[in-house]
Amino acid sequence: MNSSPVPSAPKDGGPGTDPGTDPGSGTGPGRSPAPSGEGPSGPFAWFRELGAPGRRAFAGSFGGYALDSYDFFTLPLGMVAIGAYFSLDTGQTGLLTTVTLVVSAVGGALAGILADRIGRVRTLILTVVMYAVFTLLCGFAPNYETLLVFRGLQGLGFGGEWAVGAILVAEYASAKNRGRTLGVIQSSWAVGWGLAVVVYTAVFQLFDETVAWRVLFWTGALPALLILYVRRNVEDAPQAAEQRRNSRDKGSFSAIFAPELRRTTLFGVLLSTGVQGGYYTLATWVPSYLKTDRGLTVVGTGGFLTFLISGAFIGYLTGGYLTDKLGRKRNVAVFAVLSALSVVAYTNVPTGSNTLVLLLGFPLGFCMSAIFSGFGSFLSELYPTAVRGTGQGFVYNTGRAVGAFFPTLVGFLANSWGVSGALVFGAAGYGLAIIALFGLPETRGRTLV
Repeated sequence: MNSSPVPSAPKDGGPGTDPGTDPGSGTGPGRSPAPSGEGPSGPFAWFRELGAPGRRAFAGSFGGYALDSYDFFTLPLGMVAIGAYFSLDTGQTGLLTTVTLVVSAVGGALAGILADRIGRVRTLILTVVMYAVFTLLCGFAPNYETLLVFRGLQGLGFGGEWAVGAILVAEYASAKNRGRTLGVIQSSWAVGWGLAVVVYTAVFQLFDETVAWRVLFWTGALPALLILYVRRNVEDAPQAAEQRRNSRDKGSFSAIFAPELRRTTLFGVLLSTGVQGGYYTLATWVPSYLKTDRGLTVVGTGGFLTFLISGAFIGYLTGGYLTDKLGRKRNVAVFAVLSALSVVAYTNVPTGSNTLVLLLGFPLGFCMSAIFSGFGSFLSELYPTAVRGTGQGFVYNTGRAVGAFFPTLVGFLANSWGVSGALVFGAAGYGLAIIALFGLPETRGRTLV
């Protein structure tokens, strides 16, 4: 097997074009093409065609990303209580999220290299251990500075898990259904988010706020149990593992900046920056917005977030389906526009119209999540097997790190603009995403090995 990059699709004129890439072959690692007219069919064909090893990898990646989400949201949900406990201003609390996301870029890049050198599954286990341990330790932080350090170290594992899990499943999935398969993996973020809201609501009802935020962090140790399943049941896709082992360029940053991949890497970072800048602005500040600007209680905030998270879950599933039907670029373009419009609408509801805020939470969650559904397949398809972990880990997490400055900027702007006014800034990120699409090829239907 050689390690030359996957051929680039013809350069196109914008985000809405499809250069006519090879249609989905319906094959994946370790399988032969199905004869014409045969093979799994129906709404769950994408799952059945993974085979038993692929389904186990799917379960491990789904659980890993759901619990990754859970551990991330322990901070935004406890933000108000943490700010009060340590007497922080909004800029300082926003910095907690920014540090997490910036360090996650380092973790994601390192995890990508490890995934190409020691394998997807081994790296997945390391990332889960890292984010679980340091989320637990956040609950013991005696001061703001220690919490900042622990949260940053949590970001090392948090940054690597998604890219590694997405690649693991992508290498089992067929070209035809890769988008919806990875879209379902992406939907596990909403599952973890929802679980975090349920636990948050219970914990803050049972304990005083001065202790409740610590208990919430302590529950973040639970993901470590997932490691037992992954170690016993999950393995790398055989063909991809063989090609990775035989390559001379595996795990190389220089390879993803070689002339044939440099453009892809730079525009991929811009795309990831825009989408994640918009997303993390909302994920970080919406709970505070609901409590401070809308005057909701803990239970009330949980109820409003239920609408947002329900929309997110359905958005992930819908976006995964559409990214296979419309193409990777069209899916991102459509939902970038809709996400920006939803942010503006959500944050400009008049005072006293909380019912409208409740209802608008569903389309907001739907749009800002549907845009993510194609990321797992799109980024996996942009790089050859030997450097897929490095490329996807670097692009996704560098974008996450740069986009991480959006929540901090919103935190500082909130002092003068209010949280609702500052949140509109997140809509600018989706504009960057549309610009980035002009420099990337359409990859729908591309085989990975």
